[in-house]
Amino acid sequence: MSAAPVDRRAWSVLIVSTLAFTVCFMVWMMFGVIGIPIKKQLGLNATEFGLLTAMPVLTGSLVRVPLGIWTDRYGGRVVMALLMLVTVPAIWLMAYATQYWHFLVIGLFVGLAGGSFSVGTPYVARWFPKSRQGMAMGVYGAGNSGSAVNKFVAPVLLVSFGWAMVPQVYAAIMAGTVVLFWLFSHSDPRHLVTSNVSFGDQLKALKDPRVLKYCQYYSIVFGGYVALALWMVQYYVGEFGLDIRVAALLAACFSLPGGVLRAIGGVLSDKYGAHKVTWWVMWVSWICLFLLSYPQTDFTIMTLDGAKTFHLGLNVYAFTGLLAVLGVAWAFGKASVFKYISDDYPQNIGAISGIVGLAGGLGGFILPILFGALLDLTGVRSSAFMLMYGVVWVSLIWMYWTEVRRTDVMGRGAQPA
Repeated sequence: MSAAPVDRRAWSVLIVSTLAFTVCFMVWMMFGVIGIPIKKQLGLNATEFGLLTAMPVLTGSLVRVPLGIWTDRYGGRVVMALLMLVTVPAIWLMAYATQYWHFLVIGLFVGLAGGSFSVGTPYVARWFPKSRQGMAMGVYGAGNSGSAVNKFVAPVLLVSFGWAMVPQVYAAIMAGTVVLFWLFSHSDPRHLVTSNVSFGDQLKALKDPRVLKYCQYYSIVFGGYVALALWMVQYYVGEFGLDIRVAALLAACFSLPGGVLRAIGGVLSDKYGAHKVTWWVMWVSWICLFLLSYPQTDFTIMTLDGAKTFHLGLNVYAFTGLLAVLGVAWAFGKASVFKYISDDYPQNIGAISGIVGLAGGLGGFILPILFGALLDLTGVRSSAFMLMYGVVWVSLIWMYWTEVRRTDVMGRGAQPA
């Protein structure tokens, strides 16, 4: 059977929307790199640094639900263009901040760029037939690779001109992207959802156990991705003593596949179903996080020849390899969770994706703060991975009891409910 035809305008919308989301995500992750010299300049501890990096994630998360609803009502083209436009002044002003509270407040406005996900997801999905929506949302979601782009661009600007040049260049890039997006995107009145449903009514979807479950999944595959993307550059610098440019390059080994390969996750979800992909994603995450959690350890044992000391811990190569595998798994998982949504809520993609995106974004806000608090409390850097390992356990148990017991995942017959 041949694939359903796709309007030529749909491909234009998908390409330019993905570009816009990539730029928005690059801006959203800015503190992951420039936060390191700012931390040194202001004398911040790990918890304060975690709050600094997470502040843009907070507003980017909170606006996702209303943005998803407005996209349903007014169309993605208008909402996306206005959203990007209002962030430009805040990005530019970041270069002139001098005190900790300046960075926190301006970061809230810069963070609006993170809400672009809830605009673009329903916007591009409605241009494609249901059989190809997983692919379309996966390609759009590949804009998460903006996190990796930030790790390539920001360190070069930082070392060459100082950290203040980064927000100035990013403001110019965002302004140019607004123009490109408006020129090459399109609107279709048939995609608008005419409804008198209020904001509060939309939030009632949280009473649906499936929505809560998808929120929990997404808090890992997206929230965890955002948190580690913000945290990894300084982790490499502190744990392995690397230069910030080398640290950013290695951290991109996680960020880049974690963004780009989301498109493949969308295709796999279309072919095999959201459930099977998500189930395997959680197990791969569990294994990787278990290994990443182990701290650098020296232990001494008594032998016939006296005391002998052994060292156990990941070197930078093994660490980066596991991190890259984790990034790939979460790329697939981000796509598969939204395939669940397009399958279960075809008439309400905008609102539900906004709610699930909010949960994922809040995960990305809370986790860096917890990473910093755990580091200040324990002094163990790998405690960040220990925390994520525990969160993945919750998803595996929840998924088993609500889905796996009723589904053929391993090639054997499903057990009765």
